[in-house]
Amino acid sequence: MELENAYVSLRKASEKLALQDAVKKNKALSAVADALDKNRAAIIAANKEDMSAGRANGLSESVLDRLMLDDKRIDGIIASLRDVMGQTDPIGEEIGGWKTPNGLNIRQVRVPMGVVAIIYENRPNVTVDAFSLAYKSGNAILLRGSSSSYKSNVAIVDIIKKALEGAKEAEGIADAIELVEVDGHSHDDVNQILNAVGKIDVVLPRGGKKLIANVVSNARVPVIETGSGVCHLYIDDDADLEMAVKVAENAKIQRPSVCNAIECVLVNEKVADKFLPMMAKNFAGRVVMHADEKAYAILEGVKEAEGKLLKATEEDYGNEYLDYACCVKVVADVESAVEYINSHNTKHSESIITNNRQHARLFQSRVDASCVYVNASTRFTDGGEFGFGAELGISTQKLHARGPMGIKALTTTKYLIDGDGQIR
Repeated sequence: MELENAYVSLRKASEKLALQDAVKKNKALSAVADALDKNRAAIIAANKEDMSAGRANGLSESVLDRLMLDDKRIDGIIASLRDVMGQTDPIGEEIGGWKTPNGLNIRQVRVPMGVVAIIYENRPNVTVDAFSLAYKSGNAILLRGSSSSYKSNVAIVDIIKKALEGAKEAEGIADAIELVEVDGHSHDDVNQILNAVGKIDVVLPRGGKKLIANVVSNARVPVIETGSGVCHLYIDDDADLEMAVKVAENAKIQRPSVCNAIECVLVNEKVADKFLPMMAKNFAGRVVMHADEKAYAILEGVKEAEGKLLKATEEDYGNEYLDYACCVKVVADVESAVEYINSHNTKHSESIITNNRQHARLFQSRVDASCVYVNASTRFTDGGEFGFGAELGISTQKLHARGPMGIKALTTTKYLIDGDGQIR
């Protein structure tokens, strides 16, 4: 696919899509949902080819988990798409309005961004999520997935385009989605996208630290940064330790390959002797613990930590494992925990387990992250869990959008001013 041609067709498609009402957009998305359901066997077959190639190329189990599609995950993809259909159409929403002393009527309304590009790794569900959010918010989208998920993405995009072409009543716009052909390990196309000034209105990177750093450092088009997830769980001296063990298990083990899984457990020194053995017994045989000096001294004598306990190095602090591993560190108090987190996190999701209301509010007010939890797992940082349906990613920046990004993240505003002959 020639990118220059794609930019032109995407722009034309975005101009048509911006004029469509919610009814037509939802009918088109419904046709896509039905087509994905009907053609799930083809998607799974293509995904199996990607999975086989991934294993042959030595991809880790955590990466393969992000890549894998089965009936259950396709059910989830379709459910997310239908959730997006149920979201209120933001386009045309009046978010402000007033009349000036000279009689001008000024209204601020939501409008689409235009042409959006997303550069992402491994997860083919992002293909549908990004498309559905873009289409519902009136944007055309250029998808640049990874070579490891390319066959899955080709199958999915082909189904989407054919469904849109067949959605005559909805005036489906098939050119509103394009997939970049991935040529092995070349990244020339990524550089072209990042420099497509005036052709791409915004680009979103979604993947590992290296991908995101490359996009943020080299893009000449606007970027909404979705960060890697170095998330922390702090166990306070006034914590319910049974609750803390359950939250730690969920936040680390339930699905360690995702960005909202914790990568470090911080424990108040007053409860470390009691809590760390409890956590080790719960983690037994499943999680490698990279422990600082104080945590190591406590865990060294715990039977369940045998073979799963390592001394932490500087590289472990602030590391995103995305696997059955985590850093464990003992801290003096909540202030020390906050200081450590703010110097090692990626502004994604952080959590404190405590029964002390003052400590909870201090933690929430001072920790610099898009989502800050009290007595809950960080695994809830997700567009679906927040009620957005699908998500584009988790924004860790502070401008325009922050946290899980739903439909409104792909809109901007314009001012509409009506007068009756006023001059200045």
